[in-house]
Amino acid sequence: MRYVSTRGTAPVLSFEDAMLSGLARDGGLYVPETWPQLSPETIRGFAAAPYEDVALSVMAPFIGDAFSEEEFRAMIARAYAGFAHGARCPLVQLAPNHWLLELFHGPTLAFKDVAMQLIGQMFETALARAGRRVTIVGATSGDTGSAAIEAFRGLGAVDVFILYPDGRVSDVQRRQMTTPGEANVHALALDGDFDACQARLKDMFNDHAFREEVGLAGVNSINWARVLAQVVYFFTAAAARGAPDRAVSFTVPTGNFGDIFAGYVAKRMGLPIDRLVIATNQNDILHRTLVDGAHRKEGVRPSISPSMDIQVSSNFERLLFDLYDREGPAIAQLMSELGTNGGFTLSQGAVAALRAEFASGRVGEDETLSAIRDWHARTGETLCPHTAVGVAVAETVRDPATPMITLATAHPAKFPDAVERAIGTRPALPPHMADLFDRSERVTRVPDDLTALETLIREARP
Repeated sequence: MRYVSTRGTAPVLSFEDAMLSGLARDGGLYVPETWPQLSPETIRGFAAAPYEDVALSVMAPFIGDAFSEEEFRAMIARAYAGFAHGARCPLVQLAPNHWLLELFHGPTLAFKDVAMQLIGQMFETALARAGRRVTIVGATSGDTGSAAIEAFRGLGAVDVFILYPDGRVSDVQRRQMTTPGEANVHALALDGDFDACQARLKDMFNDHAFREEVGLAGVNSINWARVLAQVVYFFTAAAARGAPDRAVSFTVPTGNFGDIFAGYVAKRMGLPIDRLVIATNQNDILHRTLVDGAHRKEGVRPSISPSMDIQVSSNFERLLFDLYDREGPAIAQLMSELGTNGGFTLSQGAVAALRAEFASGRVGEDETLSAIRDWHARTGETLCPHTAVGVAVAETVRDPATPMITLATAHPAKFPDAVERAIGTRPALPPHMADLFDRSERVTRVPDDLTALETLIREARP
């Protein structure tokens, strides 16, 4: 399998090179040249298979000869050995024909662990084999940063710098990033919102001299391996509800479009998905795009679902690449308009193709709190605010005859203030995090300035 850039001019790479590169040199994102297909018989067999076996089957066609089967199977086993649930990503029934896919049983209590724990294993193996050292710089709206730090802390061949928007993540999210004591991890609180963090990250990748100097690598969902690892749980969940012999639908609370793009990949691979539903909070650029065909920034408004407080949804570029028949120059032009003019209007053909694949909905702050309160009273389930956005949207659009699976993206204890506002009690952290607020923090506050960030990273590396 070879990987091409969404903007059409970067070198074509192998899986391993695309994984270690992150962002393409033309500013685009890497995608596979073709979408592998899984047979109905293979998908049917997933219903009774361990999660690790499904991961091997789904990911192997994309990885090619980067790792041997034995090598990759061992990585998968190590990645998920520490998850708190034997099913890794279990389904829990919320209502008749409506299910939650719990993705928060990893070490940092969020869906990012599902991919990041495996990426840590793949990076460690690839770097040891090549005798290389890399500098990972990530931007996070809350969960990616803690998952990356957890996956790479203490590794000898990796230095990790995580940019997060100062004051715009939950206290639990912040402490998960600022309390690890390993010398190779660094939490950087940036004066700005997540879009500013993401923009500076992309600026670093586009500064090719700096990129070469520090061996820059990325683990945001700009990294194809992140998206790929998330494809797996769409297959396990759908197979558990009857796929491929009946279609299922998914609702995905999303800001950066990576998680729902993983669902799109699963569909392209042959998974019979009826509807892929984009659920947004008040920062609703993706919902507005489906409604009127215009993809236009309107500024980020902080919310109680902060991991979705995003206006530049990086992975949407990967979808646009398919919507525009994989014409790199067309995507480069759209991304230029987004940067220069704050948005662009999709062609009629692209809008039609988008609406054929996706539905969407938007939930405000009061509706999010109501969803947490109502579902807790009705079922005893405590939803994190992001999951509540997904559930609220799913209930407005779902077909009662088709199984709806809403992605439960984080443990409610990561957002105790929002949950307490809704139900009056604070959800407890699990035992391995019970002392989180007793640990000392280590954080560097940084300006929204590329030169200052690059200087800091140069000086902090060994």
